[in-house]
Amino acid sequence: MFEVRNITKSYYTPRGRRYVFRDISFSIPPDRNIGLIGKNGSGKSTLMRLLGGADTPDRGKIVTNKSVSWPVGLTGGFQGSMSGKDNVKFVCRVYGAVGPRMSEVLQYVRDFSDLGKWFDEPVRSYSSGMRSRLAFGLSMAFDFDYYLIDEVMSVGDSHFKKKSNQVFAKKNENFQHHLGQPLNGRHSSAVQLGLARRERHYNNV
Repeated sequence: MFEVRNITKSYYTPRGRRYVFRDISFSIPPDRNIGLIGKNGSGKSTLMRLLGGADTPDRGKIVTNKSVSWPVGLTGGFQGSMSGKDNVKFVCRVYGAVGPRMSEVLQYVRDFSDLGKWFDEPVRSYSSGMRSRLAFGLSMAFDFDYYLIDEVMSVGDSHFKKKSNQVFAKKNENFQHHLGQPLNGRHSSAVQLGLARRERHYNNV
């Protein structure tokens, strides 16, 4: 179970405080995939950051006893002066994936991202698409109870999108065995709608 209890989130702007949402509550039941659909600026990505622990609400609580991924495809956390390989190593150490497990993750991300020799180059030299492929591969290399997916399926060419759909299909087989369920924050997209069994329409207030 994943519960959001009366959370409020706002930001200071030059024109004063802007509320993204106020006092929202909902729960995500077991064995469900949830899709968030809303227009630009409605607060989908902000909510995803809160659910993943990358940001904190002004008030209220987010409660779960399950492991939660960072937003799948998130590229902002990479250190630009480090290579893609070294960034992956850093995340591996944070999550306790050392020794043979680190080698497995490195090989998986290298193969999945199709970066080739660029895997050993500084991330600051990557295009946005290359960063997204690196981030997506890294996210899929780890197992979580909940996956937070924020528009990543719109990234890449047809070949990469096909691989992305395949890996999600495999993850969904595991979800049916209660290993987890993804939360999907995105705009309307035919390919992404298939990833969620239940959708939540959301507008900021």
